[in-house]
Amino acid sequence: MTTPQQISAALAITAAVGDAIRELGSVPSGMLYVRVMDRMTIEVFTKIIDALKGAGLVTESRDVLTWAGPWAGAKGKQ
Repeated sequence: MTTPQQISAALAITAAVGDAIRELGSVPSGMLYVRVMDRMTIEVFTKIIDALKGAGLVTESRDVLTWAGPWAGAKGKQ
């Protein structure tokens, strides 16, 4: 059974990965994974990226992740 704390933690981790991509604008997925690999498995990382892509916030082309959500191209500026 999933607890509210687990859901909250999963959302926070997904938001943090999304924020990193948004702030960078685009980043090779392997380089991003290297930065977080001590905190999550490749399977969890892949699920997070898939969720961000499914939400239309991130696109992926040739292993480069690009922010496509709000403030795209603004590198975090509103």
